[in-house]
Amino acid sequence: MDFNVKRFAADAGTFLSRAVQFTEEKLGQAEKTELDANLENLLTKAENTKIWTEKIMKQTEVLLQPNPNVRIEEFLYEKLEKKAPTRMNNHDLLGQYMIDSANDFGPGTAYGNALAKCGETQKQIGSAEREFIQSTAINFLTPFRNFLEGDFKTISKERKLLQNKRLDLDAAKTRLKKARVTEAKAAAEQELRITQSEFDRQAEITRLLLEGISGTHAHHLRCLNDFVEAQATYYAQCYQYLLDLQKQLGSFPSTFSSNNNQTSTSSLPSISIPSIPISTSLPTQANSVVTSGFSELRASSGSRKARVLYDYDAADSSELSLLADEVITVYSVPGMDSDWLMGQRGNQKGRVPITYLELLN
Repeated sequence: MDFNVKRFAADAGTFLSRAVQFTEEKLGQAEKTELDANLENLLTKAENTKIWTEKIMKQTEVLLQPNPNVRIEEFLYEKLEKKAPTRMNNHDLLGQYMIDSANDFGPGTAYGNALAKCGETQKQIGSAEREFIQSTAINFLTPFRNFLEGDFKTISKERKLLQNKRLDLDAAKTRLKKARVTEAKAAAEQELRITQSEFDRQAEITRLLLEGISGTHAHHLRCLNDFVEAQATYYAQCYQYLLDLQKQLGSFPSTFSSNNNQTSTSSLPSISIPSIPISTSLPTQANSVVTSGFSELRASSGSRKARVLYDYDAADSSELSLLADEVITVYSVPGMDSDWLMGQRGNQKGRVPITYLELLN
């Protein structure tokens, strides 16, 4: 019991001494031992890493789940170590509504058939989105969260200990300055040697931990690559799904009979699907001109100059990579798919998609 009382009294005395030293420093009444520049830079780097890791992680969570209420619910399930209920995402819901409306209008009608195809595509996108979210959560968010809840908490703990050791050291320096008798000076000098040794040891421990931040950056860089790869895969899947859908819708007539079998209304405008630069959009006058140009080129044995509209990465050695705005020579060979031409740039040759080209006069 006496030991606990003495220990409590010692702890209280140490706390009071640190509080007095800290207050006097803030008031400019006491000197403060400054950390060396390298250690200060490491501390700043660690703090900045913590701040930006938090911001990037939180904004990524917003990107993956824009609904704040759902994010709060998922956070609570995570803290309770329970599995969150499976829910349909927005693409799933839209796809289901389209499919249900298709069944109502009749899948045998042009509109009903188109709605059904659009609905299935939206569901495919919804599935791709779930895979992207899952991959990002595992390979990107989890390592960031582990750093904040693990390594940085350890750094913060050691940094706080370093601050306390520094206050003890400066308090010992102050007591040595105030000592007047020989015995008091000897005791103060002994205390100073001890506090200086403890401060130096804690500074070295803190430095070693802080130097690991560079390793953290390297790890987070790999996580960032994983995130970008998952994002690229997700958008590539969405693009391909929509590309296939656009080709399917391109075969639909722009006007069709209504469900009550009335005569088609010729005044309805033709339907085109913008935003994705492919030639299978529903026909418009401009598309007809472009298509006829490629058709004439395929029918002839000659070649034409073409300007590249978008960058294109070759999928294999039979294709030719393209750079936007460059001009290449294109021509057709027998048996080639109608969506492709042979492209030539100097001595380089390969197949190129016509959707990435604009024929020049």
